[in-house]
Amino acid sequence: MKTALLFPGQAAQFVGMGAKITASSEAAQAMLNKADDILGYKLSAIMSEGPVEKLTETIYTQPAVYLHSMLVYEQHKGSAAPVAVAGHSLGEISACVAAGVMTFEDGLKLVRNRAEAMQRACEQNPSTMAAVLGMDDEKVEAICAEIDDVVPANYNCPGQLVISGSKEGITAAIEMCKEAGAKRALEIAVGGAFHSPFMQPAMDDFKEAIMSVDMKDARIPVYQNVDTKPHAAAEEIRSNLISQVISPVRWTASINRMIEDGTESFIEVGGRGKILLGMLRKISREVGSELWQED
Repeated sequence: MKTALLFPGQAAQFVGMGAKITASSEAAQAMLNKADDILGYKLSAIMSEGPVEKLTETIYTQPAVYLHSMLVYEQHKGSAAPVAVAGHSLGEISACVAAGVMTFEDGLKLVRNRAEAMQRACEQNPSTMAAVLGMDDEKVEAICAEIDDVVPANYNCPGQLVISGSKEGITAAIEMCKEAGAKRALEIAVGGAFHSPFMQPAMDDFKEAIMSVDMKDARIPVYQNVDTKPHAAAEEIRSNLISQVISPVRWTASINRMIEDGTESFIEVGGRGKILLGMLRKISREVGSELWQED
């Protein structure tokens, strides 16, 4: 069976992440210690002890989710021979590490830079996001087109589209979506309007950081959020990682493209099964699914 690995992004964090795996594995504890050294602070303590308010801050969430994915990946990687990888937003960097594009250390440094750059952009340009449920993408897109500073951000699965924009614009979009028949439309607790033009300063900072990273061609294709296509060439992957910061996450189309290309089963790495596998079930019930968690 042709299997692909899926790596989660922000929202996959939880207090206690990494505690079980590091208690039973010296290699995992060494990886956690290395991460603390690279970052210059005890991310391990925030992951295992919280508080949840701190763990949900962008500057800590993104490195925590990345590190947890890598811990779980290292524990389970011998049990599958994936034909492809993909990652939701932040998770695309985890996918690139699993595909051999960059080292764990460089991936962590990039995630730290990305998180800090996004945090700064959020502070410079106050903004937010909203989830629109139970409405066709085309209808949501039409509503976004009527508001100057609101754009589609995450095409997660049929009937679930997240939008980004100014606080005023998102408030207006929520009301318009409800009036147009959305099952639900609600603001979500995030630092700002990710995957939108509001993140342009973050993209500029991230571009400077990623240009200095040594990247190799992928061992297996990386399906990327920006264009949904499989990529192996290092420079194509680098360019798409940069563009992704201000571009929508086209997750539904990415999963469908992977299925069209022959993927028969998907493994969510390091999540809790409710996010990526939940989306997968709404995209297709014809493929297999599995969750790699801490053992």
